[in-house]
Amino acid sequence: MPAVVRGRPTQKSKTPQGGRAAPRGAGGAARPRKPQAGYASVGRFVGLHPRFALWAAVTVLVLAVIVTLATGGRGAAIAANIFRGADNTMGSMGFAIRKVHVEGATKFAENDIRRAVNVQPGQPILGLDLDKVREDVEKVGWVKSARVVRLLPDTLVVVVNERQRMAVWQHSGQLAVIDSDGQAINEADPGQFSDLPLVVGEGANATASGVISLLQARPTLLGRLDALVRVDGRRWDLRLRDGSLVQLPAQGEDAALIQLDRLDRDQRVLELGFSRIDLRTGDPVVRPKGHDTAVQGAPAPTRVG
Repeated sequence: MPAVVRGRPTQKSKTPQGGRAAPRGAGGAARPRKPQAGYASVGRFVGLHPRFALWAAVTVLVLAVIVTLATGGRGAAIAANIFRGADNTMGSMGFAIRKVHVEGATKFAENDIRRAVNVQPGQPILGLDLDKVREDVEKVGWVKSARVVRLLPDTLVVVVNERQRMAVWQHSGQLAVIDSDGQAINEADPGQFSDLPLVVGEGANATASGVISLLQARPTLLGRLDALVRVDGRRWDLRLRDGSLVQLPAQGEDAALIQLDRLDRDQRVLELGFSRIDLRTGDPVVRPKGHDTAVQGAPAPTRVG
């Protein structure tokens, strides 16, 4: 029987530091280790924290400003080249445009606004001139004002305040959609907005908002309206869809429409129809159908859509 030795540990073979024995080949000789994967990539760019990248870009910009101040006009060109190179470098690190969000625009305006933004996917975002983008967007007729925000690392947000469409304006044989200030929205197709009131005549765009607001408070009358015709640059005629005509005074339009409300309540004139109601004097004059002729000198409205 073999003797049992207590208290003396058996001798173990020595292993390299780390606890693993070196692999051995035939005959017990240790095999050489293979180089670890990734050693060959030492020195190549493998990643950069976005915060560090941003600080690097800011540092380059500050240096460019210092060079500009130190060297004058020649330094401006140097600084521009430095910043352009830094912008391209940061773009390759992920600071490039991937998404453009447009907020506050209707489906009619969004495509025109995106064309005005005019940026390409992958374009460096840090060097983008946000003021220039905003100015280009505000040149679009739909847009009253705009704000452009850069969300790092890759998103551009364009927030617009869109002009409110008020009416379709007919003048000199042309049609245009106008906003509440009477400004034409050139990109808007009038044929798509047949639900808007039609205003007719030179200068009608500049003065229509007041009378339209009065009509919007009277949905029954507004629903029967075919066109608002500016007469002599002073007053309005309301042409209704059934061919009736309401003549408003140059001043006191609200009071005149209150008289029309009373007539309609007492005599149902809008429902029964009439040829003309003259509200230019203190007492309304109602002419039944078949007892009047068309008013001369007012341009005929043209409805599209």
